[in-house]
Amino acid sequence: MLNSCLHNSASPHEHLLHRLYALQQQFLHISPESMQQVASEFNLPVSQVASVIEFYSFFYTQPCGRFHILFSNCTSCGYLAGEQDLMRMLCQLLQVPPGKTRQDGLVSVDETSCIGLCDQGASLLVNGVPIPALDPEKITQIAQRITTGTPVTAWPAAWFEIHDTVHQRNLLLTERLAPGSVLHKALQQGANETLAEIQHSGLRGRGGAGFDTGKKWQFCRVAPGDARYVVCNADEGEPGTFKDRFLLSEQADALFEGMAVCAFVIGANKGFVYLRGEYRYLLSHLQAVLEQRRSQGLLGQHILGHADFHFDIDIVVGAGAYICGEESALIESLEGKPGIPRIRPPFPVTHGYLGQPTVINNVETLIAAAQIVMHGSAWFKSAGTAQSTGSKILSVSGDCRSPGIYEYSFGVHIQQVLDDCQAHNVQAVQIGGPAGKLIGAGDFNRTISFEDVSTGGSFLIFGSQHNLLAINRNFARFFAHESCGFCTPCRVGTQLLKNNLDKIAEGRGTAYDIEALKQLSHLIQHQSHCGLGHTAANHVLDSLQCFPQIFSANLKQHFTAQFDLDQALENARQITHRDDAAAHLDNG
Repeated sequence: MLNSCLHNSASPHEHLLHRLYALQQQFLHISPESMQQVASEFNLPVSQVASVIEFYSFFYTQPCGRFHILFSNCTSCGYLAGEQDLMRMLCQLLQVPPGKTRQDGLVSVDETSCIGLCDQGASLLVNGVPIPALDPEKITQIAQRITTGTPVTAWPAAWFEIHDTVHQRNLLLTERLAPGSVLHKALQQGANETLAEIQHSGLRGRGGAGFDTGKKWQFCRVAPGDARYVVCNADEGEPGTFKDRFLLSEQADALFEGMAVCAFVIGANKGFVYLRGEYRYLLSHLQAVLEQRRSQGLLGQHILGHADFHFDIDIVVGAGAYICGEESALIESLEGKPGIPRIRPPFPVTHGYLGQPTVINNVETLIAAAQIVMHGSAWFKSAGTAQSTGSKILSVSGDCRSPGIYEYSFGVHIQQVLDDCQAHNVQAVQIGGPAGKLIGAGDFNRTISFEDVSTGGSFLIFGSQHNLLAINRNFARFFAHESCGFCTPCRVGTQLLKNNLDKIAEGRGTAYDIEALKQLSHLIQHQSHCGLGHTAANHVLDSLQCFPQIFSANLKQHFTAQFDLDQALENARQITHRDDAAAHLDNG
């Protein structure tokens, strides 16, 4: 029954998300008739297909424009470039309201969460293809091409170029592994010895949680089940993170080698890369590498002539859902369902994909595993600290002269990173993205490590000119938008948190609202269903502790309404077509 959720019997390798994407591309939306068609093809209730479409932000039930523009609203790659609102500028040039499709169907313009181009400046997606380094001149030229109906394929190729800049290389980025070299060694030494090397290395998951990788592989290996699976989590949706974008471009072979080694150790025949929808443009590159590996005997049946080793990898592309970075939500999505996190335990290592034992590691972890097998655990442990062995790859962006990729041995001081990327007059650093930790200058002597400041890779820098209250509003808006909606503490709490921050920023807050922020944050932190919900209020709690003045500076000394009474009447004004003085309230 579960398999019918995933594949069309007429096309056994087509995933539900891919089928919906194809319909979206063909008709610019997914109509009720298309839902019925897909439900029939996949032998699913229409209600389940509709729930999937509703869940993912890149699926639409109303037509988009033939040119569909999505601006990133991230603090680093967002559309607010200095004093310029680039999204509003494009909307004015094209005469289309934000969030709408123009009446002639030519264009639609909206915003989306971080698209992983934080080192590239203000960025957008046009029909799913990224354009970095936006400025007013480029926006004007984009508007001209859309107006004339010039196909995106005929736009200047230079607009789409993404230049990855690696400023610091350490263990993982210094050497390129030859395809098959790691597998040769693993097959030669056997599964037990290969697992022992991973265990002795002290490798911990690089997604931020830091679970012991060797233990995870061992738990999966011995768990009862009819099949085992290896899943690469390439859904790096945390704003400010882009290291996987680079690794998938430069180190795809090492990633697939790491997945194959894991499969050899745990006895898996099938693997998946879950690629975030914002990185769909990398799909052809990744598929080409997979095909080359198949032709080299590194994937498929009897890998490298080993009679009992069969393993292959499919790529499943998401459709815009931050929550799918959480491993159990990712599995739900792989199974063709809305990505709502599961109740744990049981954990994926015993009950994962299709209810079978599953290892889920992120891109960096699997590449590190491949390097460990190649060079040995002692080599890996020569870097880092006792509790945090090896190196960490950081995505550095924000207020610095040299944004990009930096790889350090664990234990590097935060100030060292700031010095290396030429960040000056820094008031705060957000480490690990909005769900991570915000620290001020007094803590820049702390270290990047599991025992001190842990991170999945995001390193956002905010200079003295940045308004930290505005940053908190941006983060709160992100979490309110990306909540999967399953549990009330997260679904309602994140929205209330956003509303409260808006009220304070607009000068309508009182001391009562500060206390409400604390209570809401603790409720979200302790009562949410999943780990991502637990971290959704971290930025507020850290800011209240380290930067209380950003909240108190805007407070009124007397009670004020929780919401803007005049704004609440806006819908009534639109319905009655009135905008005279009598249709407004004096909020003075």
